[in-house]
Amino acid sequence: MAEDFSKNLVKEYSHWSIYVHDNQGYLGRCVIWCKREDALDMVDATEDEQRELFLVLRDLQKASKDCFNPDWFNYAFLGNETRHLHGHFIPRYKEPKTFMDTTFEDKLWGHNYKTDHSFIISDELLQAVRNKLKASLG
Repeated sequence: MAEDFSKNLVKEYSHWSIYVHDNQGYLGRCVIWCKREDALDMVDATEDEQRELFLVLRDLQKASKDCFNPDWFNYAFLGNETRHLHGHFIPRYKEPKTFMDTTFEDKLWGHNYKTDHSFIISDELLQAVRNKLKASLG
């Protein structure tokens, strides 16, 4: 794995792992990582990986709704910087959300998401997001 998401593990499945993303500019943003080391591209996913991916996305969508009540979801499987099969799960919000006294504002609601690299939260807040999703996923 190019980036070390291990401290942000939310849940393991047979073929995929969910990690909360370090950048929470979009509250509840996660990375979905294929466990197979040689997995590179979406079209190379095995039938079992494909089937489980949709289960993972449904589970994560439900947990995100339970935890943060987003209005929409974006999914990005790009692979431009990290050449491994993984995706970004990005909850979207019409209105600002407050979690642990921090306000999360989706300034691009209704448009393509863009990572705000200047948006930084404490490790305590990041782990609170992770723990809330983890508890909801069971």
